[in-house]
Amino acid sequence: MKYDAVIFDLDGTILSTLEDLADGTNYALQANGLATRTIDEVRRFVGNGVRLLIERAVPENTPLEIIDKVQATFAEYYTANCSVKTKPYDGVLEMLTNLRKRGIKTAVLSNKPDYAVQPLCKQYFDGYLDAASGEVTGITKKPAPDGVYRILDIIGAKADRCVYVGDSDVDVLTAKNSKMDCIAVDWGFRDRDNLTNAGATVIASTPEELFELIVK
Repeated sequence: MKYDAVIFDLDGTILSTLEDLADGTNYALQANGLATRTIDEVRRFVGNGVRLLIERAVPENTPLEIIDKVQATFAEYYTANCSVKTKPYDGVLEMLTNLRKRGIKTAVLSNKPDYAVQPLCKQYFDGYLDAASGEVTGITKKPAPDGVYRILDIIGAKADRCVYVGDSDVDVLTAKNSKMDCIAVDWGFRDRDNLTNAGATVIASTPEELFELIVK
C-alpha cells in the first residue's frame, strides 16, 4: 500500500458546510448594514480562511473597522450556528471507516478557524480521525506547509507516505508545498476545470473512487 496516512481538507471535501457558511456571512453582512451575497459568491470566497472570506464578501473599499466588525459578528454567529445545515457528504463516513480498517491514519487540516473545526469534527467524525486542526495562532495557514507538518508530527506519519485530499486550488498548492501527493475531489467548492487549472492531476468524483485511489 502506497500510503500510511491521509490528511483531508474539511469544507467541501468531507463536510458539506457551504449553506452554513453562506448564512453566517450574510448574517454578519446584514447586521452591519451591508448587502448580502449569493451562495455561489460565497462558494468562490471560501478556502483561504475567514478573514479573506469576509474581505471578499464586503463591498470594495469597505473601511477596515467595518471589516473587523463583520468578522467579529460572523465569528459569534458561526460559533453558535456552524452545524445547522452542515453534514458529511454521502459516502464519506463509509470511506473513513474503510480506510481505518486498512490501518491508514486519517486527519483533518483546514483553514477554517479552529474554534469551528474542533466541534464539527467532534460532532461528525468522532472516532474517525487521528487528529484535526483549523487555523490557529502561530501556524501559517494553507497553502503553507506548516500545518501539514504539525499534523504529520501528531499522527506519526511521513510526507512521502501521506496524501493530501482537498477540493480547491489552495489544497493542491498545500500538497505541493508539503512535498506530498495530492488527490483532488470535484464534489466540493471547486469544479474539475478549476482543479485541473490549479495543477491537480488526480481527481476523484465520489468517496468510493477516492478510497480506491488511496489504497491502490
